[in-house]
Amino acid sequence: MAQRVTYRRRLAYNTRSNKTRIIKTPGNKLRYLHIKKLGTIPRCGDTGVPLQGIPALRPREFARLSHNKKTVQRAYGGNLSANAVKDRIVRAFLIEEQKIVKQKLKQLGAKN
Repeated sequence: MAQRVTYRRRLAYNTRSNKTRIIKTPGNKLRYLHIKKLGTIPRCGDTGVPLQGIPALRPREFARLSHNKKTVQRAYGGNLSANAVKDRIVRAFLIEEQKIVKQKLKQLGAKN
C-alpha cells in the first residue's frame, strides 16, 4: 500500500501558495517538498515586452539582489526596453529638429 504523505506546514488546503511535490528522503520515506511561487519577468513600461537581462524573481528575492543584477547598462535600464529607449531618443531628436526649422522659417519671414 502507498505511504501517506501530510503537509509540513499549518496550511492544510491545496492553494496556490501551498503547492508541493513528493520527494524520497535518504531514509527511504516519502515527504512533501513545498515549492515556491514563480516570479514574473519585469516588463517594459511603454511597450509591455519582457525586459532582457533581468531575472524573474519574487519581490522579496528581487529586493535582496544587488543593484547591478536589477538593471542593464543603459538609460532607463531596468524600466524600459531597448526599442522604447531608442524611440524616445529619436522622438526627442526630431522634436528638436522641428524647433530649429520653425526658428529658421521665422527668421526668413522676418527678413522679408
